[in-house]
Amino acid sequence: MLRWLLPGMKVKRWLAIALGGLILILISLLFLLDIRIFNDLTQLVAILEEELVPAAGILIGLLTLGGGILFLALGLRGMVNSLFKSLQPDEKNDLATVVYHRRMQERGPRVVVMGGGTGLATMLRGIKEYTSNITAIVTVTDDGGSSGKIRDEMGILPPGDIRNCLVALADAEPLMQKLFQYRFYDNDDLNGHSFGNLFIAAMSKISGDFETAIRHSSRVLAVRGKVLPSTLTNCMLCARYTDGTETCGETNIPRPDRRIDKVYLSPLNCKPHPDTIEAIKEAEIIVLGPGSLYTSIIPNLLVKGIPEALRASEALKLYVCNVMTQAGETQGYDALDHLEAIEKHSGGRIADYIIVNNKKVNPRSASRYEEEGSYPVSFKYESLKNKGINVIESPLLDEENYIRHNPQALAREIMGVAGYLRNGRENPLLRLWNWGW
Repeated sequence: MLRWLLPGMKVKRWLAIALGGLILILISLLFLLDIRIFNDLTQLVAILEEELVPAAGILIGLLTLGGGILFLALGLRGMVNSLFKSLQPDEKNDLATVVYHRRMQERGPRVVVMGGGTGLATMLRGIKEYTSNITAIVTVTDDGGSSGKIRDEMGILPPGDIRNCLVALADAEPLMQKLFQYRFYDNDDLNGHSFGNLFIAAMSKISGDFETAIRHSSRVLAVRGKVLPSTLTNCMLCARYTDGTETCGETNIPRPDRRIDKVYLSPLNCKPHPDTIEAIKEAEIIVLGPGSLYTSIIPNLLVKGIPEALRASEALKLYVCNVMTQAGETQGYDALDHLEAIEKHSGGRIADYIIVNNKKVNPRSASRYEEEGSYPVSFKYESLKNKGINVIESPLLDEENYIRHNPQALAREIMGVAGYLRNGRENPLLRLWNWGW
């Protein structure tokens, strides 16, 4: 207890003010209840009542009570603010706003998101502002870049997509997030590796398994929610093309000169992470995508038990269609083609809604993507409706650096469809709070 009195704690001054307020409140009770246990005090009150005001004792008691309450409130507020800033700094918002948001997020809907790559991480940045009850189920078939090297050399699951999701859901300081995303380029041995991938790999060796490493990394980054691999089996993604040829390895699958007919996992009977099935059962909202159709979204649906759990779930299920086609994977695809590919690989219909972008791409940005064989994903409203799926179209583009979904706009649309926003807008009381009301 005495440690709170150590120099530099920035608590003693506020504690003294609070104690002073408490003493004033006790003194006020002596006046208000006419408890005259101190002779000098009794004589002073008697003189004041005789010479100035008949009810001087009550008046002094009320003034002292008001002062005591004010000092007590200031002291307690100062102590709480001082402790909060030292434990959870937040430069943008005051204590009340941060606590309010955290409590609202804790009461938010249970959301499961499935996919991989940068698309899933982008969406998570928006979703986490509405709820902390998030489970991200991430594909683990990556075999290229830093993840591929770690997978080959250390024999663990590829950490790259999981790292992206951890950072997207992180509440840690921006510097810590930048550290996890930092990639080495000037060292022969570490060239191409990201610090976050190496951290997760090292944590896997220290903790003994990949799953525990993710949990420890989540604590380091103060992650809102959970990130889970869809399977703990070290599997490979393979593809069969419409011309009958096949290939294995995620990085080998995109082929601009061929059209994908089907993808599958090797081995075929990959068991799901047990927590993923439980998360799907408990979910109120399930979101597929956005992300690479054949190499990020569909691999999760190839894990035994996951598509069955999705169909059995009573949650609201949405598919977020990509805003751009991907050369070698979905060239020439429209929104309906994306949806039918998902249904083909999952054994039937899963989504209740499809969310599509209806904002036109800036011509300058579009021309840059066209050079890579990538074009905006088109959609025909009637074709999708005839499929029996609800269509939500909205301007969702973010073209600041790359053409991708705007995380805030996408999250508002998802929450609006799910009924957690009024007309797709935030609760008006929350807006008043943000204005300083």
